[in-house]
Amino acid sequence: MLRTPALIAIAIGALLVTATPAVAKPPSSVPPGVVDALQRDLGITKDQALGRLANEARGNAAAPALSKRLGDRYAGTWYEGARSTLVVASVNAADTGAITATGAQARIVPRSLAQLTTVKEGLDRTAPPSSVHSWAVSPRDNSVVVLTSDEKSARAWVATSGMDASAVKYEASAERPRLLYEIRGGDAYYTSEGYRCSIGFAARRGTQLGFTTAGHCGANGITTTGFNRVAQGTVQISSFPGNDYAWVAVNSNWTAPGVVNGYSAGILPVRGSTATQPQGSICRSGSTTQWHCGTVQALNSTVNYPEGTVSGLTRTNVCAEGGDSGGSFISGDQAQGMTSGGSGNCTSGGTTYFQPIGEILSAGGLTLVTAGGTDPPPTGCQGYEETYTGSLTSNQSQYQPNGSYYQATVSGNHAVCLDGPSGVDFDVYLQRWNGSSWSVVASGDSPNPDETISYNGSAGYYRYRVHAYSGSGSYTLGLNRP
Repeated sequence: MLRTPALIAIAIGALLVTATPAVAKPPSSVPPGVVDALQRDLGITKDQALGRLANEARGNAAAPALSKRLGDRYAGTWYEGARSTLVVASVNAADTGAITATGAQARIVPRSLAQLTTVKEGLDRTAPPSSVHSWAVSPRDNSVVVLTSDEKSARAWVATSGMDASAVKYEASAERPRLLYEIRGGDAYYTSEGYRCSIGFAARRGTQLGFTTAGHCGANGITTTGFNRVAQGTVQISSFPGNDYAWVAVNSNWTAPGVVNGYSAGILPVRGSTATQPQGSICRSGSTTQWHCGTVQALNSTVNYPEGTVSGLTRTNVCAEGGDSGGSFISGDQAQGMTSGGSGNCTSGGTTYFQPIGEILSAGGLTLVTAGGTDPPPTGCQGYEETYTGSLTSNQSQYQPNGSYYQATVSGNHAVCLDGPSGVDFDVYLQRWNGSSWSVVASGDSPNPDETISYNGSAGYYRYRVHAYSGSGSYTLGLNRP
């Protein structure tokens, strides 16, 4: 097995804002893809996109001089309209002529930029409640805009700061911002059992994002942290011995661009999973020995590990060492599988086996995440044997199926998919009757509207608790029983 104990561990007159596209020319260095993306994402024409880029180039260069000339009367600049017409604000109406003479539009407002900055800095010094998500000076609003999910608590926070409350504007914000990290094949992750392994490939089950890895790295329910030791996910599919694959469902702190970290080879795109043939070239990425290549020696190998026999593996002459387990085997841009085990090392060479990726994609109902993919992840809870619906208000719970429970007469997999409305935080918990009370045996409780659970359990009585942690609306619950 190639896992290892986790012992190892950023001048105003120069401005001209034109309204005619014949004069507005964008910078010559702008790639065509920028114009195309502006058209697509802003819903504007090519002509408008070109005018926008030209006006913004002029405005960005002139803004510092505008601020200096207006001095303490200056209240900020911003763009308006599809072509980004520059607007310049002042607290003194006497500046109107000078502003409009440059081709910009003038706005007279009650507060200067310096006054708004003072308010913002006062808020910076005051610890915010969790319901306050962010705050910033908005020259267009002539206010400090606070994004919050609870305006009442936000107002109390502003009052505590001692700043001018009339200079603050509140906007509703459904979700608290969070740092985002990328799932990349070959990167390290750490398990709650104290092992370091490597990521295979990003893959989704329904709307739930996760990644494949080696089954011997951890059983169902084991939690993981990423290469940066940030909370990452939970093993929801694991098979070892017999097979050597696993899938970790990640929390909403993680995104997936569909790539492998090739270390010395750079960041490599994953575009599919077509299997290579014997004697075909193949490369491997792992968190211990990083990037190495070789050839395929044999398909469908059965390997007799001390921990048990695994069949269906592919043998290669690519070297690997402890901690590389689960890492990506890739041929060109085609995902091949996850590092399992072998012999030798990357000093003397050796043999390494990998678990082909196709088996877990099929068995787990997973979809490989590919680079540059345009298809959105599936929505709703499709493909489940039973479907239930309900509606929740914030902090309310319901039990499914149909307010009751079900009996599993055999051991097997309990799978559920919760599909909630956008902007809420709905969770789902699988509970089992222990003879005297209901106990939680698995949960999906990320800060998102959608959740999935896959749990291998023995015979008994089970039910699902669907809970609205925040927000209200209707939901759909898909489930499979053993």
